[in-house]
Amino acid sequence: MSTLKVDNIRHNSATSDAITMASDGTCTARITGTTGGGGLSHRNLIINGAMNVAQRGVSSTTSGYGSVDRFSIQNTGTDEAPTHAQVDVASGTTPYTLGFRKGLKITNGNQTSGAGASDYIKFNTKLEAQDIANSGWNYKSASSFITLSYWVKSSVAQTFFVRVTALDSPVYNFPFSYSVSANTWTKVTKAIPGNSNLVFNNDNGTGLDIEWTLFRGTNTTGSGATLDTWAAYDSSQRQPDNTSTWYTTNDATWEITGVQLEVGDTATTFEHRSFGDELARCQRYFQVLSRNTSAGLNQHSRYPALGNGTNSTLWYCYHKQTMRVRPSLVTSNITSTTVEIFNYSTSSGATYGGSSMSEGDENHSQITVTTTGGVSSGNVACWRFKINGDCYWAVSAEL
Repeated sequence: MSTLKVDNIRHNSATSDAITMASDGTCTARITGTTGGGGLSHRNLIINGAMNVAQRGVSSTTSGYGSVDRFSIQNTGTDEAPTHAQVDVASGTTPYTLGFRKGLKITNGNQTSGAGASDYIKFNTKLEAQDIANSGWNYKSASSFITLSYWVKSSVAQTFFVRVTALDSPVYNFPFSYSVSANTWTKVTKAIPGNSNLVFNNDNGTGLDIEWTLFRGTNTTGSGATLDTWAAYDSSQRQPDNTSTWYTTNDATWEITGVQLEVGDTATTFEHRSFGDELARCQRYFQVLSRNTSAGLNQHSRYPALGNGTNSTLWYCYHKQTMRVRPSLVTSNITSTTVEIFNYSTSSGATYGGSSMSEGDENHSQITVTTTGGVSSGNVACWRFKINGDCYWAVSAEL
């Protein structure tokens, strides 16, 4: 048996080594995937990068969270709000062949007054500081990298910008650009170096914000923003000036899937996770406590509550996952029309009056549900949905 002795291995057309040998018999290899794809688990720092989870709903015109979990779509100054929706990835496309079945699609409104200086439409996800601090990235070193990759498609051919912002003080900003042809899925990969000024606290606050900009007006852009380098955050020059073609095109669309952020200077095969795994990760930030849909009445699910003074009940809920911080209560279409209260102590009904978070922590919530009559202190009661319709109670601990 013979031994091949070399210092490094590199493809004829490559500009860097694929395998670098060390004198102690070990090596460093730039691996982009295993045979057949997959493998190399727990390297994607992005939650819900395949856009499979959408607890709030599949479509929204709300500025903020409203469709796909862990991704927020924000806009201001628009004449017509954009729509963001979880959509199917078309079969036969490259992302489909790579295992992606869902994407996030933004459909522009009709911006009749043009591109205003304070207008913007942006799409972003935020990561906890501790997840960056403990990721293995030597973020203080310019020779250590994290790599962002994603699939994107736009109905308008244009150059767009992305900003990666380190939010612990001092705040630093790293903008870069990417260009797409119309209606063509494009894989974008960007290696981002560390910088001696970066700070990521070992806590559950916001550490890294990744923003895909569809448009920003000139109040927040300018020539002083340099691409592909870290610089102190300047709110008036977050990135170079935008082309406004996409923004001023009625019903222009922009789609994304397969978002991955990993330590290293090379984008590896996307880490597909099970739906249950991804849902559990999302529930650290947002989780539905109970939901009814237009597809069927969830009337047989009764939720116990204890009378707490006149016309008030307490509902105790244990969270499905430990949340990032004590959450806030979120309701969607919870009204006296959609839910009802039943008092077991008196065998009578009571009209729903409202709800609020009264106590709780990362693992449970105590929700006060008021009525307009029919409940007294010590009564044993419950609430239930009473009509078909989309409505839910949820708790949120989003960044």
